[in-house]
Amino acid sequence: MAARIVDLVHKKRLHRLVFSDAMSRPTFLERVQQTRRLIQSEGRLGVAARLLERTSRAITPLNSARLCVTREDMVRAAEISAAGWKLPRPLPLADGEPLTVAWSCVPPGGGAGGATTMFRLISALEQTGNRCVIYLHDRHGWSLRQHEQVIREWWPEVKAEVRDGSRGIEDAHAIFATSWPTAYPVLTSPARGARFYLVQDLEHMFYAAGSEALLAEATYSFGFHGVTPGRWLAQELGRRYGMPAEHFDFGCDLERYRLENADERDGVCLYLRPSAPRRASELGIMALDLFAERHPEIEIHLYGETVARLPIKATNHGRLTVDQVNDLYNRCVAGLTLSATNCSLVPWEMLAAGCIPVVNDAEHNRVVLDNPQVVYAPATPFDLANALCALVERPASDRYDAVRAAAESVQGNSWEDAGTVVERIIRAEAAQPPEPTAAQPTSHS
Repeated sequence: MAARIVDLVHKKRLHRLVFSDAMSRPTFLERVQQTRRLIQSEGRLGVAARLLERTSRAITPLNSARLCVTREDMVRAAEISAAGWKLPRPLPLADGEPLTVAWSCVPPGGGAGGATTMFRLISALEQTGNRCVIYLHDRHGWSLRQHEQVIREWWPEVKAEVRDGSRGIEDAHAIFATSWPTAYPVLTSPARGARFYLVQDLEHMFYAAGSEALLAEATYSFGFHGVTPGRWLAQELGRRYGMPAEHFDFGCDLERYRLENADERDGVCLYLRPSAPRRASELGIMALDLFAERHPEIEIHLYGETVARLPIKATNHGRLTVDQVNDLYNRCVAGLTLSATNCSLVPWEMLAAGCIPVVNDAEHNRVVLDNPQVVYAPATPFDLANALCALVERPASDRYDAVRAAAESVQGNSWEDAGTVVERIIRAEAAQPPEPTAAQPTSHS
């Protein structure tokens, strides 16, 4: 039997054998009928997207390049693992000495939430006299100048020098990985400096079970010190992986997100981001569809990413500037903001503008977003729609009080406070004596 299988593989007939056992190949007519049904249900653009995805899978070579980790990093990581995960020694740090902090990151897209959190921390550190250097790891051939231009345009408060990460990292008091692909070069760099990991989400959950999920999850065992937005992630890293981690509370840019309209409002909104499945955009659209049946008089606003075909009547704003988002929140009674993993910045920003966030009820949201003005609902379209309906159906006086209470509830959330916490974490960890190595045996008295 084994010889027969080898013979079939050699003659390239195994695929046909397995296929015929499972099902017969569809005929040309059956394919045409299938295409017609898909066009009726999904439209021509939907069918085109299916074909594009299938073609991409067929022509994409099976190699590690698409996994965002170089072979050189993997070879060096293997050596570090074999040596017992000994990391470079930290730099000496005197009391009160300004920190030098290196941030290893992928090039940010304008307005990206994760990048915004990182840059707000960088800005807060710089405002207290510390020096930050940003190392960008680009695997798509864009120039460093282009990436720096995006940073200066979207986060003008950041003064940090921007460097090409492929040229290596210089010694620093702290060296931060900021996503799983950057954890590998931070691990393998010979630069001296305490290793930190800004973990803003459990990134392995972004992927289907497979290579990317496993490579991402492995980074939580590299021996870095975790720093997380919100308490839930720090708890999960310690519980699941034994990773030491501390958290800072989410801040809110209260100069940009603020209450400007306490009077009658006439809309609801949804942060739409289909490219990030964890933001549950499809679930949000289904909930708004049910909401619109009961309240067709309420205008629905979508913002974030532009979607060509929508099953509901809505104003699709696409990407907005911060000021435009604040204007939108000040027009809306409520906003639907969903997250299947760690909470995003959106609920705090809605609250600051008096827009009531409707959030899917989950531990990771309740632990991080501990605010009595938030409305939680089970993650079903009908429960989320019911929550939105209840908010717009309240008496005008109750809605007015809710707007005021929402804005007041986040007045103490400062990114300067978050930066102070992160600086304290860095100083405490960077001042620790290095772990003993073979070259530095522990002395016994």
